[in-house]
Amino acid sequence: MRDGHGDPPLHPEGHRQAQAVADRLVSSGERIGAIYVTTLQRTVQTAGPLADRLGLPLRVEARLREVSLGEWEGGEYRRRMAERDPIALASLEVQRWDVIPGAEPAEVFAARVREGIDAIARAHPDELVVAVVHGGVIGQIMAHATGCRPFAFVGADNASISHLVVQDDWWSVRCFNDTSHLTPQFSTSAQSLE
Repeated sequence: MRDGHGDPPLHPEGHRQAQAVADRLVSSGERIGAIYVTTLQRTVQTAGPLADRLGLPLRVEARLREVSLGEWEGGEYRRRMAERDPIALASLEVQRWDVIPGAEPAEVFAARVREGIDAIARAHPDELVVAVVHGGVIGQIMAHATGCRPFAFVGADNASISHLVVQDDWWSVRCFNDTSHLTPQFSTSAQSLE
């Protein structure tokens, strides 16, 4: 646990996926202006290979850390979902994390994620920036950008790439949950490009 959040390290498969993300982003040829992570170690470990290859420091944007699940941190949420706990099912039905005891209020979570993205956009106008974040945060970003139901985009795959364009108050989704770089075929071809 770190600051009330579950903070497990990456699984060995996560380290392989982090290398694949770095391969994909470096092979794109696009200039990356900055790399942001959260206060949780799995984002730092995921961004590490990319930062090493580009020679960029990791910048922390704490407002983009995962939604706080209160009493259900530390793996309890996953266990309760697997068991089809009535409160877990209710959170899906009403599309709110704060149905969970002690969880972060939905409005607070939405506001802090919006503030984090806006701060990065203000700091890097007209730049491509990588932000390595969490599944709940990705879902919140996509919901804000599209005006859809709060949980419509919850469930992004680990090490997936989503692309958001931010211009002032206008957010536009260009891509969501791209995992093509995680297939063995892409990893092989990306490595041969180096």
